[in-house]
Amino acid sequence: MSSLYKSSITSLPLLGAGKVRENYAVGDDKLLIVTTDRLSAFDVIMNEPIPGKGKVLNQMSDFWFDKLGHIVPNHLTGVDPESVVSPAEVEQVRGRAVVAKRLKPILVEAVVRGYIIGSGWKDYQATGAICGIRLPAGLQQASKLEQPIFTPAAKADLGEHDENISFEETEKRIGAELAHKIRDVAIQLYKEAADYAATRGIIIADTKFEFGLDDNGVLHLMDEVLTADSSRFWPADSYQVGISPPSFDKQFVRDYLETVQGWRKTPPAPPLPADVIEKTGAKYREALERLTGNKLKD
Repeated sequence: MSSLYKSSITSLPLLGAGKVRENYAVGDDKLLIVTTDRLSAFDVIMNEPIPGKGKVLNQMSDFWFDKLGHIVPNHLTGVDPESVVSPAEVEQVRGRAVVAKRLKPILVEAVVRGYIIGSGWKDYQATGAICGIRLPAGLQQASKLEQPIFTPAAKADLGEHDENISFEETEKRIGAELAHKIRDVAIQLYKEAADYAATRGIIIADTKFEFGLDDNGVLHLMDEVLTADSSRFWPADSYQVGISPPSFDKQFVRDYLETVQGWRKTPPAPPLPADVIEKTGAKYREALERLTGNKLKD
């Protein structure tokens, strides 16, 4: 399968690049968002692409945008990405790009947790709470919460870790009305997605959403939605409380990096073995197929 580590589109102005995506201007009111095959782990971008990963993320986001579109508007325009680039650049966008509305991003990530794992588990062990939300005593790692909780994070600069913040801090940063709206919408999105995923044998342990506002102040869902990069997907048939379940994401890469002697989780990243790259790509494709019922369109 072919891969794209970095796009090189010259027919449109480049606005910026993140860990995985590059954004180009399409006129004054739209963006071309290209999802590459780059992978970051521990907030460090790996040197090798995961072939097809960007197409998996793009196809999965499109699936969820369609499925959850009745809850909140999203950034999709329906414009064919291949129509906004030169003929020589079509292969760079095929299956891995969208033309999106140009929105004002809200610089708070809307994290929803249905299970206690990751940084939330560490927070709970230390304080009995996650982002200031008190939880019952005696919970174990990977325990399901009685109700999903909203645990926002402040977006960090590229290469830095996002910072978990309280809901009160979120209100101070973006205003109480918008904070409450985002919390309610994010939890509804998570609940509907989790209920659907359960019918496909997948547990969505947690996820993060990103939102933006249009020129009229209308809230929109943007960026990526419920992908293996933005969510923890667990196979329901192997889930058990008390351990960190296997996940459909970059876990093979993380596990390998933990064994690299002397690497301090800072750039430059160590090289990834071919088998780790192959297994990681297979996991992303499996998540897509299990959740959507469709294979990757190449």
